[in-house]
Amino acid sequence: MDPVCLVIGAGAGIGGTVGATFAKAGYHAVLCRRSDAQGLDAIVDGIKAAGGKASGQLLNAAEEGTIEDLIAHTEQNVGPIEVVVYNLGAQIGNRPLEDTSHKAFELGWRLATLGLFRVAKAVCPLMEKRGKGTLLVTSATAAVRGNAGQHAHAAAMGGRRMLCQTLNAQYASKGIHVAHILIDGAVDAPDTLGKMLGAEGFKHLRETVGAKDGLLLPEKIAETYLHLSQQHRSVWTHELDLRAYSDTAWWNHG
Repeated sequence: MDPVCLVIGAGAGIGGTVGATFAKAGYHAVLCRRSDAQGLDAIVDGIKAAGGKASGQLLNAAEEGTIEDLIAHTEQNVGPIEVVVYNLGAQIGNRPLEDTSHKAFELGWRLATLGLFRVAKAVCPLMEKRGKGTLLVTSATAAVRGNAGQHAHAAAMGGRRMLCQTLNAQYASKGIHVAHILIDGAVDAPDTLGKMLGAEGFKHLRETVGAKDGLLLPEKIAETYLHLSQQHRSVWTHELDLRAYSDTAWWNHG
């Protein structure tokens, strides 16, 4: 069986591109997303057309038992999971506190924090038995900076960051590398930024800011993820920020 790179949150931006990059490196990419079977099939077919191995399935990560069943099925039928990329977002947009419902706040926590906890609970013991494994966690500026209107997102992502630190504290010495990757800026991703801005707005942003390398490029992010998975344990990176050269870093905003 081929080693597996499991991507939870495999859209046409970071997740799908990371899956394709790992498939090119010899992994079987198992790609999961909540909806859009057609979009998921397109990513899987593209990987196969390029000579890689991939499979995909729709997954509601907020639903009880889905993550655990996915990991068990993958281990039994596809191969040992060597890398997990947890790429689920929890952004609901800028909302003042009075417009942030209990349901929206809780859903953000379920996707950003509880989902990661469930992944770790299911996969870390398997990796520990094998003495190796990598868990790469996509995060956001909200994990370190709580801006106005980001109550749900910041709370969820801050919890995600702390969970990564506790996982490292327990599992790094057992051969499991956990990396919290803070995406500090706009990503050239049609499934996320593209949907937020609309077709015309996204096209304009690409032609202006993107043409000057002002958007984070998914293929370059994917190269970083692959590098993290291949690091020697004497120099593991546990947290890093990625941002375009022209952006102001999160800690320098007024």
